[in-house]
Amino acid sequence: MNCSFDKTEAIMKPLELVIYVPVFVFGLLLNFMALYVFCFVLKKWTESSIYMTNLALMDLLLVLPLPFKMHAGRFKWSPNKKVFCSFLESLYFMGMYGSIYTIMCISIDRYIGICHPFHAKHMRSVTIARVVCLLIWVFILLVISPVYTFRTEVTEDFHCFHGFSDKSWQVAIIASLEVFGFLLPALVLVVCSVQSVRALRDTRGRSSPERQSGVRIIYSSMAAFLIPFTPSHVAIFLQYLVRSKTITDCEIKQNISLIVQLTLCLSNVTCCLDALCYYFIAKEVRASTNVLRNSIIRVRSVSTSEA
Repeated sequence: MNCSFDKTEAIMKPLELVIYVPVFVFGLLLNFMALYVFCFVLKKWTESSIYMTNLALMDLLLVLPLPFKMHAGRFKWSPNKKVFCSFLESLYFMGMYGSIYTIMCISIDRYIGICHPFHAKHMRSVTIARVVCLLIWVFILLVISPVYTFRTEVTEDFHCFHGFSDKSWQVAIIASLEVFGFLLPALVLVVCSVQSVRALRDTRGRSSPERQSGVRIIYSSMAAFLIPFTPSHVAIFLQYLVRSKTITDCEIKQNISLIVQLTLCLSNVTCCLDALCYYFIAKEVRASTNVLRNSIIRVRSVSTSEA
């Protein structure tokens, strides 16, 4: 017995417009503005500005395929467009996982600056930040390349961004996607963020307003990462259970299909959240730097007086 997903498609078509249109407009505008500021307004490159420039580029890769994604949800494409479809899908996933890894590196860079200020000069530099960003691009290009094999067997009209072949739902691919694409970066982000917050709060007496602001911004950045990406990766795992025939009930499969499409839709909001966080991340870096500078001066003063 065939299980129809027509109801799911009917629900998602208007929802995609409601979500994708503002995400595309604001994501494009905010990220281009961020790139303009980082490349032409700021007079000096820093580790933070390099990472945030890379994040803006990754978010643009996520935003640019959205009009094609909206079109593909409504109309079928002919088989001769399967290579172009794979190209758009690869851009989309490059943007998503490139953003994830860039945010992870930002959290590591922040952790080093806050928790290891005396070693930061050796562990953080503009050159290191550029090399790390280049490695992110190389890594993402390599791991996304299998996307071009997912539609090699297409012989009739199809919906791009939908209905990937069974080859894309192999255990190795889904396990790698879940572990290395989300769980590992999320774990690094949470650990680094918690340690950074702990370091900022580890002071004698009352916390300064700058320190309290830094703590709030770190928590906000962590939430901006976990809230969009956690539901979508849980949904991808559920869809794997459907494709592997572990889940066979038609109603459950329909619900999971709706959850997958909805959560992936909402995960695109991250490109706008990232753009809005640029200012706050820069503010956090300035606040943390001031706090650490005062702490170092205080430590050196105590050492000098004791000597």
